[in-house]
This record gives sequence, structure tokens and C-alpha cells, in this order.
Amino acid sequence: MTAVLAEIHRYPLKSHGREALPRVQLLQGQAMPWDRRWAVAHEAARLRPGEWAACSNFSRGAKAPALMAIEASLDEPRGQLTLTHPERPAITFAPEDERDVARFIDWVLPLCPADRARPVGVHALPGRGVTDTDYPSVSIISLASNRALGDHFGAEISPLRWRANLWLDAPTPWAERDWIGRHLRIGDAVLQIVEPIVRCLATAANPHTGQRDLDTLGGLKALHGEAVFGLYAKVIESGEIRVRDKVEILA
Repeated sequence: MTAVLAEIHRYPLKSHGREALPRVQLLQGQAMPWDRRWAVAHEAARLRPGEWAACSNFSRGAKAPALMAIEASLDEPRGQLTLTHPERPAITFAPEDERDVARFIDWVLPLCPADRARPVGVHALPGRGVTDTDYPSVSIISLASNRALGDHFGAEISPLRWRANLWLDAPTPWAERDWIGRHLRIGDAVLQIVEPIVRCLATAANPHTGQRDLDTLGGLKALHGEAVFGLYAKVIESGEIRVRDKVEILA
């Protein structure tokens, strides 16, 4: 298979903005650096400091689709995050500063449905990351499969709907469904494919408007009988990866 790494994305504050990167250093046994380092806890959350928790404890696009339209920019040295949204003024804040978190909560509340649990604070998980899996993972999608799903709907689908870390451009759609247990070499790093990604209602929201406008789950079920798109992987060999790097499928 001939494939390339088309784009790299991280999500510093889980479900609250994405940021494209030209390159990143992956570390064995870890998620992407700064990816989902923080998550927005809601009033019904049950959390323990420094421990991973399931996504049901946090504000997310499946319950608040407007969140899907947030863009992010992280200033790593300062630990400051800038968020933008088409319906809100830009905000820059430090997710580990309580006073700044209060400003952020005021900023994000108008994007949250009144009948859902309200956001109340930020949960930090440095190094580990609040990934959707209970292990440190990197998420991968195929742009060929994304185009094939778009053909099913007769419309172009933005890959941003899937909130993936790595976008691979390969000639054959859905080939990645057979990669479970295999290894990928990307740039200087090697990743092991662990499992498919079961999708949620967040993907129905347009990532530019935050409005639900496409039955992505129904489309996936019509094509494959299940709402699965993309893969979770573990980093098993550290190394730098760069946009346009070759992707090689190993044994």
C-alpha cells in the first residue's frame, strides 16, 4: 500500500477545538503530546484528580454540537489556549489557572444546551491525556474512506468531523478495516493498530457551523452494518512524524 500522512491534528482541550500541526514527536506508550491534556468536566462528573475518566464525565460534541465548530491554538511555553468559534469572540486562557477557567466557563456556556449537564471546570491529565480510550492512544482515519462515505451521501464530508490525530491518504477506501493488530511505520515512529473507533453523534455536526446536518452514523451503518470509522493505535516506537511522510503497513 502506498499512503502518506496528509495532516496531523491535536485537541488540547478535549472536544473544544482542534489544531493542525506540521510535525510532532511521538513517544512510546504515550498519546500525542498535549493532545486532550485537559477536558471540561460537567456538573454530574465523577472524577478523581490525576486519573483517567470516560468521556461521559465531560462536555462533548455528542451532547453539545456547537462545540464541534471550535478552533484552538496552544501556546505551549505559557500553557495558554486560544479558542475561536463563529458565534463567540476569541478567548485566551490558561486551563490550569482557576480564575482563567471561570472566564472560559462563562465563554463556553452559550454553546451548551440548557437541558444538558453544565460545564463547571477543567480536568487535567498531563502526560497521559484524557483520550477516549482507557489507554494512551493516537487516532487515525483514512481520507479515501471519508471520500467514499461522502459518495454515499452525494456530498463532500469534512474530515474534521472525526476529530482524528492522523489523516492518512491512501488509494483504497475501507482498507484500514483489515489493519487491526498490524503495525504502521510513519516517519520515524511505529504504531500498533489496536481497535476500530465506534462513532457517536458528535460526527453529525458540521465542524464549521456546529449544527447537525448529516446522519453520519446512519451512513456508516448502511455501508458496514455498524457505526465504525477510523482506528485507535498505540505508539510502540518513538519518533518524529511529519506531514507528507510515507506510511508503511508492517506485519
